[in-house]
Amino acid sequence: MSSQKKIKNIQVYPSANLKGSIQVPGDKSISHRAIMLSALSQGTSRLTGLLMGEDVKATMACFRQMGVKIEKKDQELVVHGVGLHGLKAPAQVLDCGNSGTTMRLMMGILAAQPFISRLTGDASLNKRPMERVAAPLRKMGANIEELRASETERVIKVSGQPLRGIDYVSPVASAQVKSAILLAGLYASGKTKVTEPMASRDHSEIMLQHKGVALTRQENSVELNPIKTLLAGDIKIPGDISSAAFFLVGGCLGEGSQVQILNVGMNPTRTGILDVLEAMGVEIVKNNIQQQGGEEVADLFIQSTSLTSTQISGEIIPRLIDEVPVICVAASHAQGKTEVRDAAELKVKESDRIATVVQEFSNMNIQIRALEDGLIIQGPNKITGGEFHSHGDHRIAMSLMIAASYAPKPSIIHDVQCIQTSYPEFFSQFRQLGAKFEWVDF
Repeated sequence: MSSQKKIKNIQVYPSANLKGSIQVPGDKSISHRAIMLSALSQGTSRLTGLLMGEDVKATMACFRQMGVKIEKKDQELVVHGVGLHGLKAPAQVLDCGNSGTTMRLMMGILAAQPFISRLTGDASLNKRPMERVAAPLRKMGANIEELRASETERVIKVSGQPLRGIDYVSPVASAQVKSAILLAGLYASGKTKVTEPMASRDHSEIMLQHKGVALTRQENSVELNPIKTLLAGDIKIPGDISSAAFFLVGGCLGEGSQVQILNVGMNPTRTGILDVLEAMGVEIVKNNIQQQGGEEVADLFIQSTSLTSTQISGEIIPRLIDEVPVICVAASHAQGKTEVRDAAELKVKESDRIATVVQEFSNMNIQIRALEDGLIIQGPNKITGGEFHSHGDHRIAMSLMIAASYAPKPSIIHDVQCIQTSYPEFFSQFRQLGAKFEWVDF
């Protein structure tokens, strides 16, 4: 592990297939929310299955700076909640690292606190748009300023204020925007309602209900009233389908691949990747279906098959936006033209994922071109090895590693340390499934 932290580059060798059974780490979105809402609950919560990637650690560090005691005990994280009004003013700027979820949701929480706080992040996060969250929060009465020293140096200053509920119609389907407004709504006077053009992931709503908040949900809208107390309680976090996506795609490629992934979250706002793979001709077997804390989970089994192209657009996009890079890997092996549209949101992720996918996949000899709001991939392609770059984006890095494992020659992928933000176990599990790679220091 120490070598993984020091050496940033990796050489991936050809593999005929991926085979085996793994359990991916806890869902990143749910892990963030479990820590946040447990910190704001009255009493102690025990969290199991939590993702311990760098993004989630950033959320933990922020709450520790505001007086919340968080302990790691064996396989559990114990959060001693301070209640909705128990946070203390942080002595230093809160560092969100690379985590957009941390920064955006914290803005909603901090907007109502009786103190001033400041948020910053790494160079990548500091380039990502925060006004989409700040604007609706200001409509609630929040005092939020963006202070810039340069393109990559930014501090978000939040001066806590009394808030009022709003009826907000969001121009984008974004779980982070929606969640920030709902979290602020816990403190606001009157009802808070958010309506989206398409339904985004609903982990915040599920966990708020788990914590005792009465929500009203209708199609693409959700509303709540302020509450005095959130209930402490234990939370078991399902496996992250966004992490599973890389091995789901890897498991349907090559010859003789067979991959089983245990305990994967099956929240219908997140399962677009399964719908797309099935539309491309993949049979996905779901076993051991059960409920964990209001979230459905299942074991998934997938194997090599011939792929056909498909069209991806409209309401399915929010359900798979994070999986688009690895979907493009599948599309590069599929017969025909796959189109991804209505996905302009890709431009404001950890990298501009339309530009970075086109740049790196073109270097792999994949026929791919950019659209204003998506991508077109013509397949199948004879992928070549070579040298590729992650652009500091964990999902680009993992997608490149999956694609490179099916190239006929070795490939070098630069700057893969970013994978630590969301999936630190990726390297060991990739190797467990039979992939061949080594760390290279240059």
